[in-house]
Amino acid sequence: MHTAVTVLAAKGITDHIAPADLMTRGALDVIALMLLVGWLYRRRPSAPAMPLVLAALNVGLFAAMSTISSGKFPAGVGFGLFGILSLVRLRSAAFTLRDVAYTFVALVIALCTGLPHRQTWLVVALGAAVLVAVLVVDDPSRYEPATRTVKLTLDRIYPEPALIAQDVAFRFGQAPLSVVVDEVDYVRETTRVSARYPAAPDEPTSQADGEPREPVVVP
Repeated sequence: MHTAVTVLAAKGITDHIAPADLMTRGALDVIALMLLVGWLYRRRPSAPAMPLVLAALNVGLFAAMSTISSGKFPAGVGFGLFGILSLVRLRSAAFTLRDVAYTFVALVIALCTGLPHRQTWLVVALGAAVLVAVLVVDDPSRYEPATRTVKLTLDRIYPEPALIAQDVAFRFGQAPLSVVVDEVDYVRETTRVSARYPAAPDEPTSQADGEPREPVVVP
């Protein structure tokens, strides 16, 4: 009888779940999350809210997977879970593609550790493989220097793009690292640009793939 219950539990069609298995998987998930968020992600300045986002998504998904896997449930529940996860989006401009990648890794770790009755060595191996891949690929030494992006509205139209950078440098008293033209309005005779400057040590930073912009109107 015990063997039959174990087989049914492994197939997810009974409410039986071993507390020791749950605690082991939970411990592995916490250790992997601490390595991902506490070490790998914090190797360079990032969005302050991202550690909370990563931890909340990981723990929430682990709890959902453990609850669903402990008993029989319709297939629609599984599709509904992934439908809910598809609604999760990082809408803030401060979140970059790197943050999205770490979010995906946090979800994968929760999925690997959330399924019950899996061999411990397999869960450990898969989690270690994901963390090692992040460690190797995400090299902090290759990050660009911290910058800030200023959005400017200039009161003229320029015949040549090179003149824009010269005018921005003249008005600000400092040459920008780069200038991107966002819009040219021939009706109002204005030019909207985004200029990148080196960030001070005590001010918020931005990255090229997700830059918070500060609006400034230059007369």
